[in-house]
Amino acid sequence: MLTNETETMVLAPAESRTGRRVLAVALGAATVAVAAQITVPLTLGPVPMTLSPLAVLIVGGVLGPRGGVAALVSYLLAGMFGLPVFALGLAGPAVLMGTTGGYLLAFPVAAGLSGVLARDRGWMGAMLGALAGIAVIHVGGVAQLTLITGDLGNALRLGTMPFLAGDVVKVVLATIGVTALGPAIRRLL
Repeated sequence: MLTNETETMVLAPAESRTGRRVLAVALGAATVAVAAQITVPLTLGPVPMTLSPLAVLIVGGVLGPRGGVAALVSYLLAGMFGLPVFALGLAGPAVLMGTTGGYLLAFPVAAGLSGVLARDRGWMGAMLGALAGIAVIHVGGVAQLTLITGDLGNALRLGTMPFLAGDVVKVVLATIGVTALGPAIRRLL
């Protein structure tokens, strides 16, 4: 039978690791929430340009598939239950049903895919993860815009075309961020 002192020594590292992971997920969700507030409204359509996709790609690539998905599901739940974490300080289930909802709902999938592809594969994995993640975000966004507008061509024109140049920059920045931060943060977790 273990003594209390021995039990504490055995359990403390596991509890500490779990605490670090929970903190990392919370910080990942908070990072996306802050990035969502950095917006550039576009006159061409109903979807603003934000830094949230960049944050999603970095969070997924750095925290890995489970941590990335957990962070983005936490982010969506926070917004759905009224915290103003979505772009322009918006919140509530109506946002998820609106013109930006498809992008938002794709965030956990994009983070998970980015995490799977980036995991221990250096800059090439980080870049592939970022490319795949941004593609998933666009597929989700365009799918919902098509449902709302009834026109795939219009959804692509409004929901993808204005973002392509910025998304190339986001993929490059995400690749650099995941490559620079990922190994050190994963060692802590």
